[in-house]
Amino acid sequence: MIAELALGYVTLARLVEMALARRNTARLLAKGGHEVAGGHYPLIIAMHVGWLAGLAWLAPGRAVTTGWLVLFVLLQPVRIWVMAALGPRWTSRIIVVPGETLVRSGPYRFMRHPNYAVVVGEVASLPLAFGLPWMAFGFSIANAVLLTIRIRAEDAALRPLR
Repeated sequence: MIAELALGYVTLARLVEMALARRNTARLLAKGGHEVAGGHYPLIIAMHVGWLAGLAWLAPGRAVTTGWLVLFVLLQPVRIWVMAALGPRWTSRIIVVPGETLVRSGPYRFMRHPNYAVVVGEVASLPLAFGLPWMAFGFSIANAVLLTIRIRAEDAALRPLR
């Protein structure tokens, strides 16, 4: 039952986030923004869909490791904090709007990519919460490869705003 609740939450949260991202992306593009390095975006989506599908298939009925589940739960307010700090600039794509400055409030006071730190924790902790270490490892490796590409592209795109 815990697996189903956790997976229901994650799925609903991601669907809400994708709707918000689409709305914010459209707004940013309408303000003259442009997408940068969008070629890797389908791979990021595929990785996350695969992660969720794998959890939906493998996690139900498994014993729960409370500590890993608690870590996952504790990451959720940080995710919301990141999104709140970016406000209407939060999107799942890399959108650069000429004339904008970097956000330096909220968790961005402490690190450059707090959202990606949250994602790293989520991708590992939820499979570990259901005793799936090989899944946590495999998707963490895939996520690390994609985030390496993503962060390099994002840093290059945002460098002129620093």
